[in-house]
Amino acid sequence: MMEAQKYVWEGAIPLQIHLHESEITSLPPPSPALILAPRIGYLPLLLPLIKPYFSSTLPPGQDTIWFDYKGLPLKWYIPTGVLFDLLCAQPERPWNLTVHFRGYPSNLLIPCEGEESVKWSFINSLKEADYIINGNCKNVMHMSQSDQVELWRSVMDGNLEKYMRASSKLKLGTVTTDEADMVGQVKAGKIPVRLYVWSVNEDFEDLEDAPEVDNWDQISYINRPLEIHKEGKHFTLHDALKNLLPEVFEGKSLINDEPCIEEGEDAQKVSSEDVGSSTGAEEGKEIFNQPVESCCNDAEIKLVRIQGIEPKMEIPFSWVVNSLKNPEHFLHICVCVKVPNVNAA
Repeated sequence: MMEAQKYVWEGAIPLQIHLHESEITSLPPPSPALILAPRIGYLPLLLPLIKPYFSSTLPPGQDTIWFDYKGLPLKWYIPTGVLFDLLCAQPERPWNLTVHFRGYPSNLLIPCEGEESVKWSFINSLKEADYIINGNCKNVMHMSQSDQVELWRSVMDGNLEKYMRASSKLKLGTVTTDEADMVGQVKAGKIPVRLYVWSVNEDFEDLEDAPEVDNWDQISYINRPLEIHKEGKHFTLHDALKNLLPEVFEGKSLINDEPCIEEGEDAQKVSSEDVGSSTGAEEGKEIFNQPVESCCNDAEIKLVRIQGIEPKMEIPFSWVVNSLKNPEHFLHICVCVKVPNVNAA
């Protein structure tokens, strides 16, 4: 398990970053910046690497960094690796992004005030995970300032060893296996899962033919904690997806009518009152309330991707969670679902 975690923490996306043409004030225009972005990191944290590279050609004004991919503004609070998995069905290397320092699209993206906003978004997610696992977020709330700084710095630096030392104090644990069968059996408990469901109407066989995501309305965000009841029984990724997306497997409505975390009032406290940052609260609200496009029995899962991997459905879910979860203890799963075109004749 530790070896897999090490690969996740060392994983990086090669980026080729272009400065938007409207912000170029010198000739010849600057060449793209080439950067390795950590999978578990966040795009705004690349500012110290990108700003010096383009500073000589920027127009006067205050910097507010944001990125787009083929014109689609990128949500800064989604980990970089998840954005890549979600938006590049056929992996693009290097990943060509456009960086902006002006004209922040506040009508499309929640405000980001640099590293501090990213940090509080991370801590907010960690509190949500603590609440899902333990029924409260006291472990995170009671962290000392020095422990919180050490934990965040370990994520910033991609230092797994320091992260393991700092996060062990949170007592969030791992998905444990049954001693009778060390492969695949998991004990009952709730697991924080964040789903990104991309619905398409067009069928495709090859990933290079998959339709592009050109609007965030095509993506549904679901915080749907997975509660495992099959103690003593082999529990796979397929079993997990059946529980997480019963609408696809059983033909139920895909409209998310109920709160994604039980005890909704307490959950709202986690994402607003306890955050200590209005940015984190807005981010949590946006993710919780996104509905999923409705479908029927003809829906088909075309792609499942976690940390850049397209895992086999029979893989033990305990291994998936323990090995591929992000530092804030959420397992991020990107799913592409082919749904019938209701407007088709």
